[in-house]
Amino acid sequence: QHMILREGEQVGQYKIISVLGRGGMATVYKAHHAKLDRNVAIKVMHQNFADDNDFTARFKREAQIVARLDHPHIVPVYDYDEYNGMPYLVMKIIQGRSLKQIMLKKPPTVDEIIHIMTAVGDATTYAHNQGILHRDIKPSNIVIDNDNIPYLADFGLARIAAAGESTMSADVLLGTPNYM
Repeated sequence: QHMILREGEQVGQYKIISVLGRGGMATVYKAHHAKLDRNVAIKVMHQNFADDNDFTARFKREAQIVARLDHPHIVPVYDYDEYNGMPYLVMKIIQGRSLKQIMLKKPPTVDEIIHIMTAVGDATTYAHNQGILHRDIKPSNIVIDNDNIPYLADFGLARIAAAGESTMSADVLLGTPNYM
């Protein structure tokens, strides 16, 4: 179960505009930051996960991990906070479509594939050099904005790759089965 934020609801500095999408762990909303006069994406963890300390810690770690990443093809994180006990992440809003949505309409051309995969490859190489694995790269996590710039989104399963920093045991598998 998850609390649905309503249009016009104030979450910290942000006013909710609409729902952008729902995932297994969180719902993403479009919201407006009045002082900066810009729209953002707010990812709010579902209540049943917010009550689970492990998930809350992972969500917070995601915020800290992704906020460290500064790359033109990784969706930037602006903020992290809690609202009524639910952690939320504030990110740049990307106006565009996922690679999955694009592929459902028509397959990308070879040039488009090279353009997208070069950007995604650069983003993953950069993240790997920071010691961060994405672990769930798939068409729905690649977003192409209206200026044709690809972004790698949703580092939800990311973790520090460096030895000793992981709290997950080696036999825990995380990811989307089709892409594992």
